[in-house]
This record gives sequence, structure tokens and C-alpha cells, in this order.
Amino acid sequence: MAGFWAARGGGARWVIVAMVFVAIMLNYVDRQILALLKPTLEAQFEWSDQDYANMGTAFQVATAFAFLGTGWFLDRVGLRIGFALGVLVWSLAGMAHAFATTVPAFFAARILLGAAESVGTPAAVKSAATYFNHKDRQIALGIGNTAPNIGAIITPLFIPAIAVAYGWQAAFLIAGGLGVLWVIVWFAIRIKPVALDAVAPVRVPWLKVLRSRETAAIAIAKILSDQVWFFMLLWLPDLFHRLFGMKQGTLGLPVALVYVLAACGALTGGYIPSKLMGMGWSVNRARKTAMLGYAVLVLPVVFVQSVGSPWTAALLLGLVLFAHQGFSTNVFGLTTDITPARSVGSRIGIAAFCGNLCSIGMIQFQAYALSHGWGYGPALAICAGSYLVALGVIHLLIPVIVPVEESERGDGLVAAH
Repeated sequence: MAGFWAARGGGARWVIVAMVFVAIMLNYVDRQILALLKPTLEAQFEWSDQDYANMGTAFQVATAFAFLGTGWFLDRVGLRIGFALGVLVWSLAGMAHAFATTVPAFFAARILLGAAESVGTPAAVKSAATYFNHKDRQIALGIGNTAPNIGAIITPLFIPAIAVAYGWQAAFLIAGGLGVLWVIVWFAIRIKPVALDAVAPVRVPWLKVLRSRETAAIAIAKILSDQVWFFMLLWLPDLFHRLFGMKQGTLGLPVALVYVLAACGALTGGYIPSKLMGMGWSVNRARKTAMLGYAVLVLPVVFVQSVGSPWTAALLLGLVLFAHQGFSTNVFGLTTDITPARSVGSRIGIAAFCGNLCSIGMIQFQAYALSHGWGYGPALAICAGSYLVALGVIHLLIPVIVPVEESERGDGLVAAH
């Protein structure tokens, strides 16, 4: 069967962008539900802040270690099957939360969810590298990187309402069911790739990818930026609750505003370097200039605890995630600049492993800070400087970004000169 869509010119490839967008959006809906239902669930199951932090840690550990294999798995079995299996398993894991009645049961569901959701990031980056040329890839990555933010916007707007109307279990079941539907549609489409060798299963020199300085640069950048993202994702509703006394039913709009701004950042992260390259700038100059601009925008986050309005705080935090998503889009873009489509899953998987695993430190640090009366100030200060340090490491390890076309990527790795 040819599928619902066959390749009819380059425009058909944007169907892939739409599918990746929906998958990653659902990925973040599934993972954020627990944070939004925290007040309800901790009252029903008598969780402590440490219990909650430990669940977040379990999720991060499972995701991190799964990243070591899922990027390789996607390269080995192919994007089509690997992506579908990941979405199916994480959707079923999300639905399993509805049947949990004890803390260990929630832990088990979070671990399975985290492991399966690790497919999302390498699959999204590999999709852009597989179906788009260098010029269009930047825009595709930017659009794709808005998906986590749209998921984070939709979740606070709809999940609390669903939980109030139908019970908290319904929130998990509905979100997971949408993921199962996505898998059916994914198998129904057929789009011709640009990088033909990226579609078929291939053997990837995983250890060689691991040992390269380019992988080290991307991994360190992911560590420093991901710790901010996961800190915000897990603790943002609690921050508004503690600073402004906001209840679960009133958290939705300011949290949604933060992620609206984040979505805008992801779009600019794809557009700005593409525009600069179109003006004749080198990939190196365009990429690093954009990243420097985003790193500077994060600095005002240290003032969040000094403002008196939740909307002012939302604007400041939204500026942070605007910058984060722009910066993150360029980290993904850098990865596709210097890595062939057939092995990009392995490299981004290794980097994502490092980012997710090291983010556990921020999650646990915040629980420790709250228990010792430090509030959110120390963590916000760490966030402020993370991106400038990340850019410094990238520049040190990759002084000049030299993109290599697919035809020149002989062994699956490239060296930046």
C-alpha cells in the first residue's frame, strides 16, 4: 500500500514535520501531567516533596540510560519502525499511570515512560536530517522544537479541567490513547527521503561516535541547557504555587504563557541562523552568533523572586525558555551540520543521555534547597550562567563549524576543522 501520502514534490516532506511535531507534543503532555496533578495526587497518596523529586529522578535516570541505546536503535532498525515502537510504548506507559495506586506503582510507570520517551529526541533530529536538505533542515528543526512547548501549553490548559470533570485517571488515559492513534497514522504515510541511506538499517561505529570531541561538545551543551529545561518542567508549577500562593486551578494561564514564549524561541532558533546564512554568513558565524544572543537573554532570570506579580514572573521565566529553545534548536542544528543522517541518532542519543542524567542533579538540588529554606534563588542563578558556559565549551571544542554534505561523510563521522 502506498499510504495516505506519497512523495509528490518537496512539499510532501512537511507531512513528516507535522507528524514529528504531534509525537513530541504528546511526549511532553504525557510527562507533564504528573507535575500538574501533583497537589491532587500528593493529597490522595500522601507524597512528600522528596517522594515527588524521587519520581522525577527515576524518570530522568530511565530516560538517560535509555538514550544510550535508543539513538543507536533508531539507526540500526530504521526511523520508521523505531519511532513507532517508541511512541507506542510510551503511550501505553502513560496510560498505566491511571491504574497506579501506590508510590512504587507510580515509580514503575514513570520508569517505563521515561525509557520509551527517550526515542523522541533522536527520532526528531534524525527525521530532519533524513527528509530535508541543509537549508530547509534549520526551519524543520525549529518547528519541531516548538512541539515540547505546545505540549506544555496544552497540558496546563486542559489536563486540570479533565481531571476535575472526569477524574485524574482520565487525563492519563486520554493522552496515552492519542499516542496510539498517532502510531496508526505514522504507518499509513509514505514520504520520499532526501538521505536515502538514512532510512534503511545501518551499522554505526558507536564507540567512534562516543569518543569524538564533537560528541563531547554537544553532550556538554546538552548537560548545561537540559538542566534548566528539566528544572523548569518539573518545578515551575510549584514555583508559582509557593511564590504567589496560586492553586492548581489558577496555575494554567501563567504556566501556559511561559511555554508560549518558549515555542516562539524554538521558531526563531530555526529562522535566525537560516536567515543569517542566506545573507552570506558562514554556518559557524550564524550558528554561534544566534547562540550567544540566546545565552544573554537568560541572565535576567535571577530577578524572578523579586517581582510581585505572577504575570511578571511568567514573562521572565518565559524569556528564559524562549532563549533555551532557541539555543537548543541550534544545538540540534549543529549536530546535523557535522553528522550524517545515517548516524545522527547515535550522536544525539549519547548527548541526550548526558543531558538527562546530569539534570537529576538540578531536580534533587531543588528539593534539597526547599527543605533547607533556600527557595528557588540558587537554582535560578545556576540557570542564568549555564548557556554562556555551554557556548564557551562548544567554541573551545569546535572552533569552526564546517558542515559536510552527505556525499562527503564517508565513515559516518566528520571532523570539524
